[in-house]
Amino acid sequence: MATAATTITAPRRLLAPRRETGSGWIAIAAPLAVGVLALAAWQLLVSAGVVSDYLLPGPAAIAAEAAAFAPTIVEGAGVTGANALLGLIAGSLAGIALAALAAAAKPADGMISPIVAALAVIPIVALAPVLNTMFGADSQVGRQAIAGIAAFTPVFLNTLRGLRQARPVHRDLMRVLAATPWQAFQTVTMPTATPHVLTGIRIASSLTVISALVAEYFGGPRGGLGGLISTYAAQSAYARSWAFVAGAVALGILFYVVASILERLASRHGRSG
Repeated sequence: MATAATTITAPRRLLAPRRETGSGWIAIAAPLAVGVLALAAWQLLVSAGVVSDYLLPGPAAIAAEAAAFAPTIVEGAGVTGANALLGLIAGSLAGIALAALAAAAKPADGMISPIVAALAVIPIVALAPVLNTMFGADSQVGRQAIAGIAAFTPVFLNTLRGLRQARPVHRDLMRVLAATPWQAFQTVTMPTATPHVLTGIRIASSLTVISALVAEYFGGPRGGLGGLISTYAAQSAYARSWAFVAGAVALGILFYVVASILERLASRHGRSG
């Protein structure tokens, strides 16, 4: 009887989910602690004169400038964030549409793949002046186009991979059930591809902010974070320039966090479904 009880209860203990107490707090506290220690060491090096305050201002000086120019930083983040968001939406839609076309027809895949490879290797610093000149000095379209190009490649590649992940047995089952192509796409292909699509958007979210920021260095309307960083750096106001860099970092983190939350929610919905 003891052996039987052990045989029955042992698998239950093995299959029972293990609760990791405090893992959530550790995941949050660990990077915060590292960041605080890094800032403290940075400030200590500047205060001790090991690093020149002219070359690299300390966190205290940067924080003071950020507090003094907070409205300007927020306004600049709004301009850069709007360009990045529009580019992310346009690039994602184009990437998803062309990936669906490439997955449906091999000739289309053969024609689109070289274009994607070419767009993936185009340097932003080479493309930004051209597009800013093409669309005019008073237009934000050039910057939005650059952000869209940056978002297109990761979304296209991840979407195409996701659309090809559906198992042949599931596709055969749809044919046996006489499902239409649209029903098979809704039932099998799209649920399988959705996590991959959102992963591509998460990767692209930070790239669009970086691309929009860099594009602002090469002319066009003023007011974005990139233009303000270059302006104050040219005036040797390095602490102020670093304050706007911190604003750009916060904007990139915001985009990434929002995309990660959407990806996690979609993954939970998919598992529950």
